[in-house]
Amino acid sequence: MEKADYYDILGVQKNIGQEEIKKAYRKQALKYHPDKNAGDKAAEERFKEINEAYVVLSDPEKRDLYDRYGHAAFSGGGADGFRDFDFGFRGFEDIFSDVFGDIFGMGRRGGRGARGTDLRYNLTIDFTEAVFGVEAKIQVPRHEACAACGGSGAEPPTKPETCPACRGTGQIRTQQGFFAVSRTCSHCRGTGRFIKSPCKECRGSGKMKKTRTLTVKVPHGVEMGTRLRLSGEGENGSGGAPPGDLYVVIEVKPHKIFEREGNDIIVIVPITFPEAALGADIEVPTIEGLVKMKVKPGTQSGETHIIRGKGVPHLSGYGRGDQHVIVRVETPKKLSRRQRDILEEFSRESRAETHPETRGFFEKVKEIFQ
Repeated sequence: MEKADYYDILGVQKNIGQEEIKKAYRKQALKYHPDKNAGDKAAEERFKEINEAYVVLSDPEKRDLYDRYGHAAFSGGGADGFRDFDFGFRGFEDIFSDVFGDIFGMGRRGGRGARGTDLRYNLTIDFTEAVFGVEAKIQVPRHEACAACGGSGAEPPTKPETCPACRGTGQIRTQQGFFAVSRTCSHCRGTGRFIKSPCKECRGSGKMKKTRTLTVKVPHGVEMGTRLRLSGEGENGSGGAPPGDLYVVIEVKPHKIFEREGNDIIVIVPITFPEAALGADIEVPTIEGLVKMKVKPGTQSGETHIIRGKGVPHLSGYGRGDQHVIVRVETPKKLSRRQRDILEEFSRESRAETHPETRGFFEKVKEIFQ
């Protein structure tokens, strides 16, 4: 069954701003949340759809991908290199933390880990590497768990203790009329933990900056701007939460003679006037080497010849594009005396039938100015 449009799910227009998207999400989330519709499977499914729509539309980058490619942007092997995007079901507390916190002053409970930050790496490859694929080694700086304290932030053999101010919740709750208002615990900064003796190596952060060498398998057929996701290779999460992902963004160097249009390769090949007039067998460069191509007599400058199957392999793994050879008749800038005499004789003897386009053009000119 075809998935519903995310904008329709939230009941908003495509050109709506981020704040309006958040307002629409608040309204829909409160209406359909399972805590308010106990046992209603339809409401639960509806809430999941609302949640999924908000995850995409609230993120400018993901929203741009969705606007361009629709749901295909987040399916397996989808557009721009995104794969297996996680639309995890979020609980009622998470919604209040992320969306309703600015109204009620509520935040995430302390002690809960936060997923690691996603990282981006720009990888520049050659034109031929983009066509045929390549394995590239990259060095990515990121924060990893401190080896001295194991990521706890406490100087061994001590360990972090439960914060005495918030008792490990990370929140200080106070009652204000009807609402119970929460604020982040200033003693532990919302972590729910208190470190008496910070680790000397990481100064209590539990992390150290390191450079990690990774091997990236770039598939054949990638284009400029393709994104490859390396799951779990982003920044480490906190409190036992999973790490983020690393997105490798492909940049392709221009080639000296080839250009690319989709999966087709374009090349301009100069030929001489005699070759164009009389026909010839010429050698044409392709991405895999030289191939023979027949130029028919009377070939005009700008004509395109197609060599099947010499283009870029499809990213899906099935088939290849073609190579388009554009011939350009080159006019010599310098002539020997004998060459000039031959051409002058050719010019005197050429009849209208030899240059039908020239004759037709000047006949039209005469009609215009008569």
